[in-house]
Amino acid sequence: MKSMTGFGRHSIHSAAYQIDIEIKSINHRFLEVISRFPKELNAFESEIRKQITATLKRGRVEVYINLKQTAENQKQLQVNWSLIEEAVGFVSEANKKYQEQGIDFTPSLTQLIATGDFLAIEEKKIANDDLMNLIQEAMDQALIELVTSRKAEGERLKQHLTNHLFEFEKGVQEVATHTESFEAYYQKRLSTKLMEVAGGLVDEPRLLTELALLLEKADIHEELERLDSHLAQLRVLLEKDTPIGRELDFLIQEMNREVNTIGSKATQIQLTDAVIQMKTQLEKIREQVQNIE
Repeated sequence: MKSMTGFGRHSIHSAAYQIDIEIKSINHRFLEVISRFPKELNAFESEIRKQITATLKRGRVEVYINLKQTAENQKQLQVNWSLIEEAVGFVSEANKKYQEQGIDFTPSLTQLIATGDFLAIEEKKIANDDLMNLIQEAMDQALIELVTSRKAEGERLKQHLTNHLFEFEKGVQEVATHTESFEAYYQKRLSTKLMEVAGGLVDEPRLLTELALLLEKADIHEELERLDSHLAQLRVLLEKDTPIGRELDFLIQEMNREVNTIGSKATQIQLTDAVIQMKTQLEKIREQVQNIE
């Protein structure tokens, strides 16, 4: 079982690059990936997301990537040869034309080239294949660290859940223990009430029929059986290796529904106290389940 809270980082170096990756995740209903990295890496965003979604299933995941080029010469000269050739032709034609007219005109090719349209010094382009391999390697290691931390947090959550389940089961057992006394109390109360209202006008068979119907409505055996089934299913889920957060959340909702039904039927103080304790433990369990993948 894994939590959705975790952190991982990794740095990798090559002759040309240094890459630092940090990944942190918190709880979220679905998988949401937020990437923050230099614009030079925009072309790799799709592959980075695929790598993350192949490993994580739920959580709000923030990825930070820092890229630094470490090679000594990071600049290169860009020459616009076609434009230079046009400039050379222009200078040659201009000199020829104006010399024939006796005009001293010697346009400088050096001056033209110096305008910046012919030569430019730019940052060297990033080698995509080499860089992608480095990013994938660093991302793999950062994800391993993240998953390790999520597993460690998941084990802590599992222990808390186990403790709360133990307390919850104590409440279920207490309710089950008082079920017979609750039924006897409820039957006596209903009989007395019916006799007070009807007096001697209702015959005993009719009275018993009415009591049976009312007692059936107040019966909590079915709710207790479903709670036992839910508890068994919950313990199985806690041992699974696959993401179980959504299943647990649904199961807790079902258990809460059964406890509410028992609370609406039970009127004895012992049962009411037990139901309150069960609801308290369920709320604590629900809070923990919100952070499980």
